[in-house]
Amino acid sequence: MSHIRALRPTRRGLLAAGGALGLGAALAACGDGKSSDGSGSATAAASGPWSFKDDRGQTATADRTPSSIVAFVSVAAALHDYGVEVKGVFGPTRTKSGKADVQAGDLDIDKLTLLGNEWGQFDIEKYAALAPDLLVTTMFDDAGTLWYVPDESKKKILAVGAPSVGISVYDRQLTEPLQRMLQLAKGLGADPSSAKITRAKKRFEDAAARLRAAAKANPGIRVLVGSASQEVFYVSGSDLSIDLEYFKALGVDIVEPSASALKASGGWYESLSWENVDKYPADVILMDNRTSAIQPADITEATWKKLPAVKAGQVVARTTEPILSYDKCAPLLEDLAQAIENAKKVG
Repeated sequence: MSHIRALRPTRRGLLAAGGALGLGAALAACGDGKSSDGSGSATAAASGPWSFKDDRGQTATADRTPSSIVAFVSVAAALHDYGVEVKGVFGPTRTKSGKADVQAGDLDIDKLTLLGNEWGQFDIEKYAALAPDLLVTTMFDDAGTLWYVPDESKKKILAVGAPSVGISVYDRQLTEPLQRMLQLAKGLGADPSSAKITRAKKRFEDAAARLRAAAKANPGIRVLVGSASQEVFYVSGSDLSIDLEYFKALGVDIVEPSASALKASGGWYESLSWENVDKYPADVILMDNRTSAIQPADITEATWKKLPAVKAGQVVARTTEPILSYDKCAPLLEDLAQAIENAKKVG
């Protein structure tokens, strides 16, 4: 499959239309504990040396398995699903109303130190006070840029001394970063053979088979992937986002913006004015569920309300930055499969 890489994605573009994940090369991880209760919970840290080769090709090392972990919020949520707990998080964690953000998953955010809730925020003093022994986040490019670690303070953050791990979520299918996150969790004490994790993986595999079958049985259903802002409606292409690349591989007919439009955003999306929101016919619309995007119920534009898919009630949420655990990713496939199964041809 060809990919458009003329430009790197902009911060604004990733935040507005985002989505992509990744797989890295070799892994070296020691100290994988075994859960005695079959729950998949991580056991006490091993006392021997620890290492993990991340998707930048860099190897993080420590004298023992890290136990004071700081992570981007959705990474922390994924590790939590595997029984690995973190002490601090950064990125969209708490909404303006004080509730947990969608990217926080099942985390109890009141028990965590929040280092920064918005882009550019990262409290270095709070970070150092946690005595961190590992920093983990995702990467949305092939240059090794650590997601939500501010460029202007990156050197000071890394100078605190904790090794960093980057899991790529760029230009690959969802299954690959899922595998990488589980490998990291295993290295931090999770038991991949536990009943809980085994069940979650089976559910994910079954969901993938269901989505493939739904797409095959409904070949005429076209899915448009959108994200709403006050001034612009973004239509995402499928080539760089981990979820969309995987949906496409399973046979989902995703509406693709023109190559020239994608080029302007580095391959990620096309920006449409609300007057032109009907440019691409679609039967189902997948809409960005992040708090940075306007949600469908709050869109007041008349052109939006006139779209056939909107009038037919065929608008479903898209988890644009998936929490990389099998438990959280299985429902993404199930929900899209159900939407396609139930969709009427309207576009």
